Amino acid sequence: MTRLRALLAKELLDLARNRGALVPVVAVVIVSLVLPILVIIVIPEVTGQRLGDDPALARIGAVAAGHSGLSEEGNVQFFFFQQFLMLFMLTPITGAMALAAHAVVGEKQARTLEPLLATPITTIELLVAKVLGALLPTLAITMVGLLIFFVGIAAIAAPGVAVAMATMRTFVLVFVVGPAAALVALQAAIVISSRANDPRTAQQFGVLIIIPLTVLLVGQFMGAFWLSTILLGLIGLGLLGVWILLTLFSAALFERESILTRWR
Repeated sequence: MTRLRALLAKELLDLARNRGALVPVVAVVIVSLVLPILVIIVIPEVTGQRLGDDPALARIGAVAAGHSGLSEEGNVQFFFFQQFLMLFMLTPITGAMALAAHAVVGEKQARTLEPLLATPITTIELLVAKVLGALLPTLAITMVGLLIFFVGIAAIAAPGVAVAMATMRTFVLVFVVGPAAALVALQAAIVISSRANDPRTAQQFGVLIIIPLTVLLVGQFMGAFWLSTILLGLIGLGLLGVWILLTLFSAALFERESILTRWR
């Protein structure tokens, strides 16, 4: 743990020297905050048509909200806020992917990987520190965005929506599924980064996890299905299992000596 903390401190220090790398994270959070306000609050106010007036949306909202005691408008708002909450799952992936993709390749290009690998650190410690160094600052920004998101719901949404959002489903989505999906994507980027000489290659492979998450998001928006709390929990645990296996695979694939001898 001492070596891991030292490696993580090094990663965070490098990031502090290059704060511009966090601009994409902030941009994604801002979009995730502005978009639901436009769709759920501003557009209905401008057009004069409430979301609850649409029979299809009212039906989907009633199913999503269950027996929460909300009005029809509140049910639909609850449904949409839950969907836009999933956008925050993509923030650590899209925002931190460039950091993870550049993690090992950047060390190679800066010629700092050789002395790092000469230390007593293990390969797993190095890989985990690289992933956490990209994930933790991104999660911190995401949590600030989520705080603003829920404060906004309490201020502008229909009565009772903010209370209805405070459920175990929201907790699992924010604190289990989102971080677990980010861990898998970032670990995949680290794997490719350790074997490639171009950070863009690692970034492209890591972002592939966005595809199934986007399918889930679109499917829920269209009312094709509704992911329950239990199902979301199973998805989160499954992603954590995939991350552990991917970390072990990364360590086996890393080949410290080969990286040093092949690099030009």
